[in-house]
Amino acid sequence: MRYLATALALTALALGATTATAADAGKNSVNGTWGLDAAKSKFSGPAFKSQTRTYAVAADGTTTMSFTGVTSSGATATGGSTFKADGKDYPITGSGDFDTISARSVGDAILNFWLKKSGQLVGEGSRALSADGKVMTLTSKVKGADGKPYTSVMVFERQ
Repeated sequence: MRYLATALALTALALGATTATAADAGKNSVNGTWGLDAAKSKFSGPAFKSQTRTYAVAADGTTTMSFTGVTSSGATATGGSTFKADGKDYPITGSGDFDTISARSVGDAILNFWLKKSGQLVGEGSRALSADGKVMTLTSKVKGADGKPYTSVMVFERQ
């Protein structure tokens, strides 16, 4: 269960960071609502039944993200964050495995991110938007609080 909540938070937070601005609602912007395509996603642990996230990117690059999802066991997981893709640590909610995220953009459609728990690096990953801006893919690897690693490839479609 902890892995599911952590993966949910990880995905939601990492995907929210972008170099796009609110004025740029084009194909490289994460602005809006995204839904998980569970059939196309892969998890090393339990899967999600559903997941929805909403992003708002301000003109200064600040991203506000919120998410809610239902795990394969039927539990609801929620969380959110406000952060920039500037390499600094920002607090996040929704996971017991990490408490901050830092991110850097690698072009218009790719973002790399790092996750920490109490200042110690516990995970990393990347987020990519498709060329047409309709699909968002998050790949992540995290060491859980129990010391076990897990990975996920989560595919989201613009709603």
